[in-house]
Amino acid sequence: MFLSTYENRLDKKGRVSVPASFRSYLSNLGYNGVVCYPSFNNLSIEAWPQDRIEKISNTIDALNPFEEKKDYFATSILSESINLQFDSEGRISLTLKLLKHAKIKNNMLFVGQGKTFQIWEPTIFEKFRVNAKRKSNLHRASLKWEKQLNN
Repeated sequence: MFLSTYENRLDKKGRVSVPASFRSYLSNLGYNGVVCYPSFNNLSIEAWPQDRIEKISNTIDALNPFEEKKDYFATSILSESINLQFDSEGRISLTLKLLKHAKIKNNMLFVGQGKTFQIWEPTIFEKFRVNAKRKSNLHRASLKWEKQLNN
């Protein structure tokens, strides 16, 4: 899983090293890279393993082909996605479009989200994190331990 938060910075050539534990998880899934797209929920970059983006693509494909929302999801996620391969040192080159969306200039945070991760500008993430913690506290009763979680 993608767990924890790591800070890293762009090098002179615009590359950033993906945390070793994240690369290891992706490697165990059989991937030497990650699919990224601009989040439409926050000022962050969503980063997903290939199989996860394929699942969302299948979900979009299952929608009625004549409904507008199918085009909305495909445009917001799939047309904005880019497959970024790791170089020999575990770095990726984020596009200017992705960096601009997340307002990242140099430093960034890799934020584990379980089966995915996000990339944030640190000060923007800190504001989000404080708000997320407050809202999580308010809604903590909705996290119920299902039978499968007890195994």
